[in-house]
Amino acid sequence: MSSDYNNPAFKKLLQRLQEESWQLELIISGFAIFGLFTAVEPINDAAELAQSKQQLVKFIVLIIALISCAILLFNLLLHVILRGLWIGALGLRYVSGDIDYEALNYSEKFTKYLKKKVGSFDKYVATLENYCSVMFAISFLLIFYVLALTFTILTIVIIANYIIENESLPETPRSIIGAILIVFIVFGMIFTFIDFITQGWLKKKKWTSKIYFPIYRVFSTITMSFLYRPLVYNFLDNKFGKRLSFILLPAYIAILVFTSFKYKTSNYFNSINSSSETEASRYNYLDLVIEDNSLIDEFAISSKVITKPYINVFMEFTDNVEDNIFSFNPDLKPKKDKRGLSSDIVIINDMSFSERTEKRASYMKTLNEVYTIRIDSTDYDSEFILTESKRENLGFETFVNIKSLDEGKHILKVLRKRIKKGDTLRYAMCRIPFWYFKE
Repeated sequence: MSSDYNNPAFKKLLQRLQEESWQLELIISGFAIFGLFTAVEPINDAAELAQSKQQLVKFIVLIIALISCAILLFNLLLHVILRGLWIGALGLRYVSGDIDYEALNYSEKFTKYLKKKVGSFDKYVATLENYCSVMFAISFLLIFYVLALTFTILTIVIIANYIIENESLPETPRSIIGAILIVFIVFGMIFTFIDFITQGWLKKKKWTSKIYFPIYRVFSTITMSFLYRPLVYNFLDNKFGKRLSFILLPAYIAILVFTSFKYKTSNYFNSINSSSETEASRYNYLDLVIEDNSLIDEFAISSKVITKPYINVFMEFTDNVEDNIFSFNPDLKPKKDKRGLSSDIVIINDMSFSERTEKRASYMKTLNEVYTIRIDSTDYDSEFILTESKRENLGFETFVNIKSLDEGKHILKVLRKRIKKGDTLRYAMCRIPFWYFKE
């Protein structure tokens, strides 16, 4: 059928489908809105978990998914409201017909004004129909715009990681080539954005089109615009599409500004970001985290008030932890880093069981040399072991004997070794306040 798009029969089919498309739009919008509302919370939870575990790639993917969900929800809800208004207008037209200004019996001045400003009721229905159809189509086009921006930023990251920081390549050539490519991508982003907001101004001028054409070709591949380019140009040659594009951007900015407003109770304290000597975040206490089924903020102790002669300390397993282990024990670093997305299907094991057991023992020994516990100004003996939290979150756990500790407020710190300019230093990864009272 695609090869017969010029066939009159096919054009008649398209015309009939256009006239009946509002039914499909409402069905798709309804299912999409239900699915999006259902998906937002799990995606948000997964994003928080990825952020907590410092899984950058997974976190970025989930944030893009959240942004896409928010755009679709806003646009589809607006589409359903407008389409509902359109259906209501059709029903009213069936009962009442067109607007009879003479029957209103207004003065001549108001009659002329209303005829000019309000016009025909059929025109109102047609305008609603146009906006509904354009709104539905632009909802999905905006997702492609989000993906285009993501792919562009991802291209810069790939150039930085695989060219500029690739130690297998000569330093000078990789730095020069990487810098040229990044400058090209950055300026290409600027030109593409200017062309986008001006709705193709760079393509209209003869001299700018010559400069912009190679950039356009490259960014067509990077942003995968060949998938949605017909939609874009169909919007640009339609006044309704242009008008809606100008309306939606300020609308998104306004929503972003309005949602940023919060009531502040203090000039100095708004919210608790992390625990310190003067602040106690609920995400650093295991009992409070379990109570509301929330996420640990990298480090946590059993409770704010300790009545037992010991204290439970939990440290979340993140990519940074393993990187720190490798920096102090390079022998543990594998030739191929398997972290990130990978398949559970294993064809050939890269090490024997005994070798893996030995590596794990060396790993835990190094971890306990790198990470230590300090309460106030006193170092305490601790031995972290691998464990799993309630939300299937891998981490390390230890129990510290505090029988000799004085009653009252104390600050627990998890110290980490760090090599800086050839010197080995220790610095506090967290500061968690607690109160100790003997039973």
